[in-house]
Amino acid sequence: MAEQRPAPGARVVIGMSGGVDSSVSAWLLRQQGYEVVGLFMKNWEDDDDTEYCSSRQDWLDAASVADVVGVDIEAVNFAAEYKDRVFADFLREYSAGRTPNPDVLCNAEIKFKAFLDHAMGLGADYIATGHYARVRRTESSYGVRSQLLKAVDGSKDQSYFLHRLNQSQLARTLFPLGELHKTEVRRIAREIGLPNAAKKDSTGICFIGERPFREFLNRYLPTHPGPMCTPEGLDLGQHQGLAFYTLGQRKGLGIGGVHGTQRGDGTADAWYVARKDMARNVLYVVQGHDHPWLQSSTLQAQDASWVAGEPPLAGAYAAKTRYRQADAACTLAAGNQGRFSLTFTAPQWAVTPGQSAVLYDGDVCLGGGIIS
Repeated sequence: MAEQRPAPGARVVIGMSGGVDSSVSAWLLRQQGYEVVGLFMKNWEDDDDTEYCSSRQDWLDAASVADVVGVDIEAVNFAAEYKDRVFADFLREYSAGRTPNPDVLCNAEIKFKAFLDHAMGLGADYIATGHYARVRRTESSYGVRSQLLKAVDGSKDQSYFLHRLNQSQLARTLFPLGELHKTEVRRIAREIGLPNAAKKDSTGICFIGERPFREFLNRYLPTHPGPMCTPEGLDLGQHQGLAFYTLGQRKGLGIGGVHGTQRGDGTADAWYVARKDMARNVLYVVQGHDHPWLQSSTLQAQDASWVAGEPPLAGAYAAKTRYRQADAACTLAAGNQGRFSLTFTAPQWAVTPGQSAVLYDGDVCLGGGIIS
């Protein structure tokens, strides 16, 4: 099985966000002998003039980097596609009481679909992004197959967000940062004099920025107040609407240490969201990080997507049920119609419907599904 590498001279269209990762990626591709074209994606414009949306500054940063790196760059507007394919689903999921991960859907629907289609129209052989992940292409008697691998820098690995990519998408994708650590990327940016070398990494959901999350959601979803209760039925007050809370949430509950078990020094364990009863509009909260209602040994997932195009064999693997989490040993029981279940060796904390359960075999990301 020989590993396949793209030939130098190939035309690569890279998504340039104005951040340091995609900027260094563009420079690395130039160094490797590719013909590189930059593409800046504008995916959100509902409130582009507010203090929270930075797309104008990001475009200026991307354009100035393109000038330094020596690549042409154009801006393309995918706001309509984003609203239809990502944001509408985001609101639907929150309305149903689940907590979606829009970055997963954005990668599958925008960055590696709408962007990929646009790049192919520009004559691209490949697209590239500044994600921390790797692709391994091997040639066998069955043809060329692509595997999605974790990045070398485990603390920055983004394969979790990319697990819905398929063979045709991965076959055309390059991840220049996959073998590098973030500290090395920052060093390169400084050495080559990129104007955004010290720019802070963006965090959170792209269309929300740094704004208060509940305030943003309130503009699109109505409030449906209801009781906030303990498992024993003690009423602790009102919630604002089940859509505005996620399992494991600790902040913004408004109950503090007033209720529940107190320690000898007068302090109390924190309260956490543990369950939602959609039919009765009840939010259940529990006291203490290790409460049994926050622990799950199994999960069911639906809408499965497998990198290889078919589900892996049932057996022992590792999985993540949220991005910032160590791999957890589990057993896969493959289902049908895009469903599967996982049983974990050790209970997992705050397994949240709507989030992604992503399966790994060592460094290889196999795919995953939406926790149901």
